[in-house]
Amino acid sequence: MNSLATPGIGLAVLCVVLVVAAAAVYRVAELGPVTVAPKAAARAVIQLAVVALILAAALAALWSSVLVLLVMFVAAVFTAAQRARAGRSAAWLTVSLGAGLVATLLPMLLSGVVPLTGVAVVPIGGIILGGTMTATSLAARRALDALTERFGEVEAALSLGFLDRDARMEIIRTSATDALLPGVDQTRTVGLVTLPGAFVGVLVASGSAMHAAAVQVLVLLGLLLAQSCAVAMTIELVATGRVHRQHPAAPRSRAVR
Repeated sequence: MNSLATPGIGLAVLCVVLVVAAAAVYRVAELGPVTVAPKAAARAVIQLAVVALILAAALAALWSSVLVLLVMFVAAVFTAAQRARAGRSAAWLTVSLGAGLVATLLPMLLSGVVPLTGVAVVPIGGIILGGTMTATSLAARRALDALTERFGEVEAALSLGFLDRDARMEIIRTSATDALLPGVDQTRTVGLVTLPGAFVGVLVASGSAMHAAAVQVLVLLGLLLAQSCAVAMTIELVATGRVHRQHPAAPRSRAVR
């Protein structure tokens, strides 16, 4: 098995050098406070150390692995809700994230391609969840921004006889395409522009390029499905008014008929 970044004095010294160099660049280029990089590095070390200890114990049993994935899901919902800036209504984004995760992870497990073990479920589920969270929050935020900025167009569509849901959907549908672009571009350019984390991780762990490629393809195609399901659900929630913002200059439209 290959070894990369083995914990030890050499790794510690190199990490300190990298952080000091980053702080020096901040100082010379006046990018901000010199303490930004050291503080971020210290936080990363502490968080990853804690996570590593938890995972070492949690991945030993399936039930504890599912618990870890559940905690990650809650954190993803909270993060997406914050980015959407939709107040309490953003809690509905739980449905979007859940739809994307279930639609992807369930067939992976039922097919046996991903074994029902903690060491497999948590990494794959975490990658799928992270990508789905990004697409969901981006779709919700851009859709709500579009409704605020183009509220007059929604009212014009309503005056022409459109239902509330259809009038909003005409405005926000483009935001769905924009939210899916990062995932689609990553899939199109994989191996040409970047080598994603799943590929590198499996390559380093197993030494097999074919094994790494197979895992990465599974992850990327899973992300395409998860993100498309989540974004489709998100714009539907926005279009039906379940996820919304209160705006003083633009009162909410009439209830969905």
